Amino acid sequence: MRIGIGIDTGGTYTDAVAYDFDTATVLAKGKALTTRENLTIGIGEALDNLPAEIIHEAELISLSTTLATNACVENKGSRAKLVIYGLNETYMDRLGNEVNNELKTENVRCFDTRGSADGMIVDQPDWDIVLPEIKDWVSDADALAAAELYSMNNGAPCEKRTREFVQEELEIPFVSANDLSSQVNVLERGATALLNARLLPIVQEFVAAVLEDFSKRECNAPIMIVRSDGSLMSANLSLARPVETILSGPAASVLAGRNFTDTDDYIIIDMGGTTTDVSVVHNEQPVMADEGIMIGGWQTHVKGVYVDTFALGGDSNIRIVDDQLALLQRRVMPLCVAAVRWPQAIKSMLSNLVLSKRRSHFPLHEFFYLVKEPADRSRYNNDELALIDALQDGPIILDAIEEVIGVDLYNLSSERLEQEGIVMRCGLTPTDFMHIKGEYTAYDTEASMLAARYILNCFWMPATTENIQALADRAYELVQGRMYENLVRIIIAQQHGRKFAKLDPQTEYLIKNSWETRNNDDADLFRYKFDTKATLVGIGAPTHIFLPEVARALGTDYAYPEHAEVANALGALRADIHAIVRVEVSKIISWNAGMYYVVHAPSGAVRYDELDDALEAAKAASIIAAQLEARARGALGELAVETTVGASSVSSKEGGSVALSYAAESIVTVRFDL
Repeated sequence: MRIGIGIDTGGTYTDAVAYDFDTATVLAKGKALTTRENLTIGIGEALDNLPAEIIHEAELISLSTTLATNACVENKGSRAKLVIYGLNETYMDRLGNEVNNELKTENVRCFDTRGSADGMIVDQPDWDIVLPEIKDWVSDADALAAAELYSMNNGAPCEKRTREFVQEELEIPFVSANDLSSQVNVLERGATALLNARLLPIVQEFVAAVLEDFSKRECNAPIMIVRSDGSLMSANLSLARPVETILSGPAASVLAGRNFTDTDDYIIIDMGGTTTDVSVVHNEQPVMADEGIMIGGWQTHVKGVYVDTFALGGDSNIRIVDDQLALLQRRVMPLCVAAVRWPQAIKSMLSNLVLSKRRSHFPLHEFFYLVKEPADRSRYNNDELALIDALQDGPIILDAIEEVIGVDLYNLSSERLEQEGIVMRCGLTPTDFMHIKGEYTAYDTEASMLAARYILNCFWMPATTENIQALADRAYELVQGRMYENLVRIIIAQQHGRKFAKLDPQTEYLIKNSWETRNNDDADLFRYKFDTKATLVGIGAPTHIFLPEVARALGTDYAYPEHAEVANALGALRADIHAIVRVEVSKIISWNAGMYYVVHAPSGAVRYDELDDALEAAKAASIIAAQLEARARGALGELAVETTVGASSVSSKEGGSVALSYAAESIVTVRFDL
């Protein structure tokens, strides 16, 4: 029996699966709450559901996670800065925000250089001036990233010199954009590197927790992690390239989805605690993100399966906004869960609030709790420190904040603490309303009911059984509507591409209206609906509750297969190492040097006078680079390499074709299905 252990750590739950590769069967599975303040606890509790002897005998540990995905969506992570070589501040001010709104003056510093696009002329700044300036500028940062114009052609000398400086003089992590991407757009490469730097502590904590737990269980199997493209890399490599895990969980769900339906076209909807991830399979092939993954406003160069991630999950915040029940993008701890963790405090404070009959446009029923101590208290103002200190003894309801810390709700500033994961909220969520409706009752229903009574009081409605159920029905409608609207948006974009890459307000209105009028048979003069032939495949614990109505509105079938609640952990065991390296060869025609060829190898640009010599050099460079990349991702033993050499051509006036450039591409694939 050849055993693999799959683990998926999401924003809310951590899942574990023991799988027998010989018989393709699940031997055991477990689920536990993700404990963000100490990931080891949740991982250990999930693994405790698996027999100890199976874990000890495992020959492969494969991980997937949505922690990095959630951090992008929630705009969380460490404080990082980016240096760009080859651009000036004027160019950055004009175009930076079009790539990503994090490319701001306070986060990015430019140093102009005059290298050539083909990489043959390399220029570097005056390091005696630049390096001291960088040292002073990053004094308040947790990590530094660097990107260089034309680095894909010149070997990134400025990035390499900056790395040397950071390693010698600074005690912070460094990220080189050239290690992550060889694409042309330096701003998008820079944004990718900056995001990678921000995500470093999130993935480091995750990997450390896994290593610690398996060490205690005396399991020495290799530990791998699913990348955004559905392939594997070693856990050690993920510590340096966390950005390549941003869609690790969704990629694993695509791998698992192959087992769940026999149709050629299907849409995988993975609803977790924080986000819903949607992937599309068309003609039995996963749709890929052609231009790099975009998530949470970050346009990256990370290659991966197409996954659309939007903020909708069992932990999405539901509160009153503009006198209407509203579903927010913010993630909070469900009150039913909080009441289990703090059994006396939560329900006592909620009871007092309900009895007081207070009404407010502030969510007085929500709580703050301390997730972790800040590493450096000097970075926070007095009000932030007062909130941190007050939460040392446990959660505090917003109704009592002014009394406890002396800051009224109008002046309370908690956003930075929440973004950095120091403080988190507890509030009403779809999970609470699932408890109220009795469809999921793993936690404390009474806490959810108390908060619902407060909401009804704010609406000036009595807390009757009928009104509470109607409130829960409205919450369900909000969740289903958000899911439907996003699925229609995704389907339209898949069908029509760039024409509908971003929907205009009128189209958004029609989609929203089609959901709201779906049951209105004698509707208006203009009747319309959106539908699809693709089967909706639901995975994730709460998806089966909301998906049937959405599928009905879209005129299609849905599936919620066996083991769907741990699908990502199962899918992690279906991945393999798949390293691809492409080395470009440019044909240059110069008035004074004639025609020659430039090979853009990872080590830098090299000129050749003969095409055959250039192609042979490109082929050799791609083979070496592919093998090195496969080794870095955890491949062992002898590696087989597949290499192809091709040309990019344009049609000539005479009807023939003219080759403008060439490339050698090498692929190394190592299967881990034992």
